[in-house]
Amino acid sequence: MDFKGSLGIVLFLAALQCQGAGYPESTVRIVAPFTPGGVTDVLSRELAAKMTQNWKTGVVAENRPGAAGIVGTQFVANAAPDGYTLLLGTNGTNATNVALYSRLPYDPLRDFAPISLLATSYLILLSHPSVPATSVRDLVALAKKQKGLLTYGSGGSGSTPHLAAELFKSMAGIDMVHVPYKGGAPAMIDMLAGRIDLYFSNTAVAMPHVTSGRIRMLAVTSAKRQPAVANVPTFAESGVPGYEVTSWFGLFAPAKTPQDVITRLHAEVARIVALPETVKHLDNAGLTAASSTPAELGTFIRREIEKWTKVVKAAGIKAD
Repeated sequence: MDFKGSLGIVLFLAALQCQGAGYPESTVRIVAPFTPGGVTDVLSRELAAKMTQNWKTGVVAENRPGAAGIVGTQFVANAAPDGYTLLLGTNGTNATNVALYSRLPYDPLRDFAPISLLATSYLILLSHPSVPATSVRDLVALAKKQKGLLTYGSGGSGSTPHLAAELFKSMAGIDMVHVPYKGGAPAMIDMLAGRIDLYFSNTAVAMPHVTSGRIRMLAVTSAKRQPAVANVPTFAESGVPGYEVTSWFGLFAPAKTPQDVITRLHAEVARIVALPETVKHLDNAGLTAASSTPAELGTFIRREIEKWTKVVKAAGIKAD
């Protein structure tokens, strides 16, 4: 190697080290790839506010919705790997989209550097009172007796509630009819009216209707019982061992972002999600604050991609 080439490498490495040491020196953008008002919006704004307070530099949340989160996710994948454009990714954008879209314009493993998990949430399997089953065991027995007669709704093909139901079907060995809607709101309306039998919903949406007696809660999709609905069993407790569906949210940078920058970001996220006010804010939004190392998040995503690819292929699911 000639001297000029060696000098170029030395200068490049020195620049990366300086970049990490001085980071951040200008405004950082956290891209939420969905519309304002949703969970990614809430999380990105919470992170931006807390980072700004600590770093004294501008950190802004930016919504770039479109195509099931693909638009905003691709934007970050193509951004400069300098730590100034980050993605608030989800199980959809960084895991299940791989299985659902044959021509995804980014690779969640190749094009992103994981920073940390931020939060998780679970779903509740709901049934209309007209369904003669008050537990998952009863429901499985009913579905086996009445093959293909029970219906379940979702916010669209490939949505988390849809995938949760398909995983349940495959693990319980039952058949049910999928009724896709254009969003969760119309699915819940038909659920309340008794036009569909079952629906996987988040707690915030379900609880008012559960309290009024218009729908039943059968099981939570988390591995452990949840304090907010401590009387509701898990699927594992209800005769479907190993069943677990978690919606999750994490922070990512474009691939090849300097390790010093990733380390700085990870430390800041870990600090923020451990703050009592952050925990309370996320709890009010139906989320559980969480964190992980970059390596742990990367391993987790690989498992999620493998898990949901099998479900999607087995069920023949195509994204809307």
